[in-house]
Amino acid sequence: MDFDVVVLGSGPGGYVTAIRAAQLGFKTAVIEKESLGGVCLNWGCIPTKALLKSANVFEYIQHAADYGIEVKDSKANFTDVIKRSRSVANGMSNGVQFLMKKNKIEVIMGTGTLKPGKKVEVKMEDGSTKTVNGKHIIIATGGRSRVLPNLPQDGKKIIGYREAMTLDKMPKSMVVVGSGAIGVEFAYFYNAMGVDVTIVEYAANVVPVEDEDVSKQLARTFKKNGIKIKLESEVTKVDTSGTGCKVTVKSKKGEEVIEADIVLSAVGVVANIENIGLEDVGIATDKGKIMVNDYYKTNIDGYYAIGDCVPGQALAHVASAEGIICVEKIKGEHVQPLDYGNIPGCTYCSPEIASVGMTEKAAKDAGYELKVGKFPFSASGKASAAGHKDGFVKVIYDAKYGELLGAHMIGANVTEMIAEIVVARKLETTGHEMLKAVHPHPTMSEAVMEATAEAYGEVIHL
Repeated sequence: MDFDVVVLGSGPGGYVTAIRAAQLGFKTAVIEKESLGGVCLNWGCIPTKALLKSANVFEYIQHAADYGIEVKDSKANFTDVIKRSRSVANGMSNGVQFLMKKNKIEVIMGTGTLKPGKKVEVKMEDGSTKTVNGKHIIIATGGRSRVLPNLPQDGKKIIGYREAMTLDKMPKSMVVVGSGAIGVEFAYFYNAMGVDVTIVEYAANVVPVEDEDVSKQLARTFKKNGIKIKLESEVTKVDTSGTGCKVTVKSKKGEEVIEADIVLSAVGVVANIENIGLEDVGIATDKGKIMVNDYYKTNIDGYYAIGDCVPGQALAHVASAEGIICVEKIKGEHVQPLDYGNIPGCTYCSPEIASVGMTEKAAKDAGYELKVGKFPFSASGKASAAGHKDGFVKVIYDAKYGELLGAHMIGANVTEMIAEIVVARKLETTGHEMLKAVHPHPTMSEAVMEATAEAYGEVIHL
C-alpha cells in the first residue's frame, strides 16, 4: 500500500490534514484505531457541546417564568440527554466518513506503529498486519485524560471525561478536580442537571489561564448557582472502599474530607506518543511532546507531527491549522508559520468564556503601557432583553500605537464573538479603527466597540 501522504490518527488534526492533502493532489491514507473524528468528534468538543445545550435548555425551562412563560412539571431525563449527545457525535463521525469517500482518502482501521523507511505497520481489527508506505508520514495521535498518581481512574467512581459523558445514571454529588475548560464545562453541566458539585483547584483562581477578571466573574456566577469552589487546594487521596468516595482535600486551612458519589479528574491532557514507534524511527521528543520545526517536520526526514502530540495549545482548531500548514509546506506552497499568540480559546460553560492574546497581567509584565476597556453586559440592551446580563468584554490596547494586545470575554455567546478580535489582530487593527467600525444594535457584539470606547475615554453607555 503506497501513498504520498499517510496520516496516523483521524481527529480534527488528522482528518483535516488528510482532506487538505487530497485537495493538493496527494494520494492519501488515514490510519485510525478507534473512530473517525478522534476524541474531538466522539468524546470531546462535539458531544460535550450537545450535553451543555441540554443543560442550557433545562435552565431556560426552569427560568421560563422570568420570560413570562409558564412551564409545569419539567424534569431532566438524564439517560435521554446522554443518548442525544452520543447521537450527535455519531452523526459527526459519519460526516467524516463521507468526507473521506468524497476526497478519495483510503481509511485503514487499525493500530499503527511507525517503522523506519517511511513505513507504518498496521495491526488490523482482525489481528492481521499490513505495511503502509508513505512518502510523507504525519503523526496526529492526539491526547488523552491526564492521570495523577494520587487520583487513579477506575472508570466507575474516579472518572475522566469519557466516562463523564456516558454515566448510566445521574450521581447526587460530584467532586471535579481541576477547573480548566474540561472541569468547568462538566461542573456547569452536572450542576444544571441537579447534581451537588464541588470544584477543587490547585491554583488561586478557576480557569487559571484566563484573565483574572474573567476567573473572578465565573467564580461569582458558579457560586450563585450553587457550585462550591475550593481554591489553592489539592486532592491528596480518594477512598473508594465504601458506596461512594471520601475525598481528602488539603488547603492552607488544613485537611477536610468531602463525600461524593463520583470524582471527575479534569487535570488536563497528555500526548499519545507511547507505543507508536517513535524510538524505532529515532524521532526526538521532549517533555512528553514530539519536537518539530515551524512546519511540523520532525528530526527524521519524511516524518511530521501535529496537534496535541506537539508543543503548543492542545486545541482542535490549532491541530487543524497545523495540519493544513504542514501539507501545504510539503506541496511547496508559500506558507507562514502559525501565530500561536493569536489563537482563540473558548470554554462553553455558562456563562461562556472566550479569549485571545495577552491578559492584562501578561501585557503589563511585558512592559506595555496600556489602555484597558471593559464593558459589562448589564449595560447591554440585547443582554438585558435576552436575560443574560452576567459578564463583560475586556479589551487591552498598547497605549503608544493602539495595537490590540488581547481581549477577554465572559457571557452568553461570547465564543461566537471572539473571532472578530482574532481577525482584527490578524489585520493589525488599531483601537481607533475598532472604535470607528460601526457595530449593529442591539447585539452582544456592540460590547467590543463599547469596551474599546471605554479604553479611549469615549464610552457612551456607561
